[in-house]
Amino acid sequence: MSQKRNGQDYFEKAASYDVMANYYKYLDPNLYIHYYKKHLHALSRAFQTIQEDNRLPEQASLGTGIIRVLHGSSDTGNIDVYINAIRVFRNLPYKEVSHYLSLPSGKYHLDIYPAENQVTSILNKRITVEPGKIYTLPMIGSENKLRLLSFEDHLHVPEGESKFRFIHLSPRTQAIDVAVVKGDVVFPKVSFKEATPYLGITPMTVDLEIRNAGTKQVILPLHQLQFNPNEVYSIVATNSQHNEHSFETFIIRG
Repeated sequence: MSQKRNGQDYFEKAASYDVMANYYKYLDPNLYIHYYKKHLHALSRAFQTIQEDNRLPEQASLGTGIIRVLHGSSDTGNIDVYINAIRVFRNLPYKEVSHYLSLPSGKYHLDIYPAENQVTSILNKRITVEPGKIYTLPMIGSENKLRLLSFEDHLHVPEGESKFRFIHLSPRTQAIDVAVVKGDVVFPKVSFKEATPYLGITPMTVDLEIRNAGTKQVILPLHQLQFNPNEVYSIVATNSQHNEHSFETFIIRG
């Protein structure tokens, strides 16, 4: 009896059909179309098998990479994300991150549309997925000038420990320091479009604050942040939806 195929099986078939399609692209247009359609069908079946859950992957499998998309544009509504013309993330709102998606290593076309409106894309990007790597892809900017960034995630954490990083996605905010309240700076001079390295921490509740870089001037307190054992966090700064001259933070896992 044949086993039920999983997402990785379909991804591997999609990759092999893509190779065949590229081989015939200039040799035989009919075979190119034939294999490209098979590639899209296998890719679609792969995405259909993916179960959305909240577990973080420990690592990417050999020959595959892992991506997710973060909606960081305060003046852009909910979005749908397509990879190679297949919708993979649906109705993603501002300040939310998609689930992780495993893909065979290679190059992909990523398109972002307003949710449930596949007429005109608001962002097009060709992305490269490297084997064994895990990425967060934040969408930032205004609706008329959106950009897609790429940060590599490192999700391993020693047993019983925790770790976190800071991601600066607020274009109207200058470089900042992230510090312990009345204490040392833990992430100095974090600039727009920058993600800090991860900082290991013993699980605890801690009070942090964001300061203007190089000063003691507090511009945003971050009180009672809970870091649990065996968890990885990113603190993300973005524009405020309610005040265009200020910014806000939210926390995602990973």
